[in-house]
Amino acid sequence: MALFTDPLHDDPTLAEGDVDWLHMVVGEWQLIADLDFADLVLWYPVAGSEVTGRGFVALAQARPFTSQTSLHRDIVGSRVRSDLKSLVDQAWTTGEPTATAPSVHGPDSSMRVAVWPVVRLHRSIGVVTVHQNLTGQRTPSRLELVYRESATHLLTMLSRGQWPETDDPVSGSHRGSPRVGDGVLRLTAEGLVDFATPNAVSAFRRLGETEPLEGRSLARMVTDLQDERRPVDESLPLVLTGKAAARAELEVRSVNLTLHTVPLRDDAGRFGALVLLRDVTELRRREQQLIGKDATIREIHHRVKNNLQTVGSLLRMQSRRMHSEEAKKGLEQAMRRVDTIALVHETLSRGLEQQVDMDSLLGRQFRLAVEVAGDGREVSTEFRGGFGQLPSELATPLALVINELAMNAVEHGIGPEGGQVGLSARRTQTPSGERLEVRLWDSGTEAGAGDHGRVPDGGREPRRIADGPEMGVEGDSRQGRGMKNEGEKVQGEAAGVAPAPGPSSGLGLHIVRTLVAGDLRGTIDWMALDSGGTEVVIQAPVPER
Repeated sequence: MALFTDPLHDDPTLAEGDVDWLHMVVGEWQLIADLDFADLVLWYPVAGSEVTGRGFVALAQARPFTSQTSLHRDIVGSRVRSDLKSLVDQAWTTGEPTATAPSVHGPDSSMRVAVWPVVRLHRSIGVVTVHQNLTGQRTPSRLELVYRESATHLLTMLSRGQWPETDDPVSGSHRGSPRVGDGVLRLTAEGLVDFATPNAVSAFRRLGETEPLEGRSLARMVTDLQDERRPVDESLPLVLTGKAAARAELEVRSVNLTLHTVPLRDDAGRFGALVLLRDVTELRRREQQLIGKDATIREIHHRVKNNLQTVGSLLRMQSRRMHSEEAKKGLEQAMRRVDTIALVHETLSRGLEQQVDMDSLLGRQFRLAVEVAGDGREVSTEFRGGFGQLPSELATPLALVINELAMNAVEHGIGPEGGQVGLSARRTQTPSGERLEVRLWDSGTEAGAGDHGRVPDGGREPRRIADGPEMGVEGDSRQGRGMKNEGEKVQGEAAGVAPAPGPSSGLGLHIVRTLVAGDLRGTIDWMALDSGGTEVVIQAPVPER
């Protein structure tokens, strides 16, 4: 549950740890709302005028799951009503709870409000109001009496700085955490069951316990039910005795229960405990099914990776038998594409998260592609920015695009003397959503450096990518030697560098264009650089999580 923290920012009266304590209160106070059948509001003081004096603003609000709400409107961020202000201010000033006020909203009001201070280190750091709806109230049952009595114990502990427990694990970190409606046991200081709700009794029936629970030791009952050969949750003894705030899981006869203990204390010490329990058998069964499916999918990715590596090896063997340099180069390029896809499947086989860390995957793939395409030349790499976490379905097309562009940059943008190929990525927010911008550039050749036509905007001339150089695209003989215009062939011959085979180069750019437009739903452009190289710019939307 979120806490409205604006009034807490830069408040000099707050000590270290006060804000964390308020977060803990809001994280655990649903228990009080359910036990007391009431709405809760957390208030904090704010400055007022000279006339009105100190005011209070609502930081958080909780509604009960065990009854209808009393406050239908969300009041978080609102100022306290004038008819409640004096009670809230009194609790804040004195550090003591105020008496319930049935007529705080008028003589005929059906609302009763109790006000409790939130105390830490013997000083007030907040005020909680408890709003109960008295409409249709009848003679309470024993369950309701026990619930409300337990809620009063917890509120008293809250006003004395004894609750929440600092060593109690955070609720959200424990899947299947129980609530009041799932089942409650109240224990004595000796660990005997003093009261059990019907849902708690039913849960123990499923464990195999047919005798009444009240008056018996909870720890002894569970010990008798457990199979000695099964491992035991190390927190279970603390939960069963109620000696400390703890959470544990119990499995008996294929039935899974989660338990959460809340010790009850007064000035003399611990006098009892509440144990909340929930049957999570079906939840755990589904989790096991998901784990099995996850393992199966990981194994499939692993086998696909192995199969792709086998295909790559076959292509490598075939290329060695080829006498045509053009055919050999075509097979080598196909082999590198297969290896790129295999690398993606290897990454996916290590985990099945919906989001993939693309920086580690593409950084490795980029350097590998440059090293392989360099063929012994001294080509350095540079990687700036970051891709971040992206959906797994983008991993393969983005890796193939980076692989093709990196190889193309080395083969057509770097001369025998070597050079540098760079890659950068950044994510930006636009009115239409988040976008990913990827830039890949080469340093060009010494022969082509400074041989571009200059343009007024700083030496860059954007060109939308189309088909490759052998597919009929008109080029500029003065453009940089990079990825791909007719001019690169002229400059290549002038520099004494053999141009790459036309069909394979054209296929690579055709693959890039198809993947960017289709899978990535983006655009791709290139620019001529003053240094003699070429920069490719890809822009694509980032799907929402």
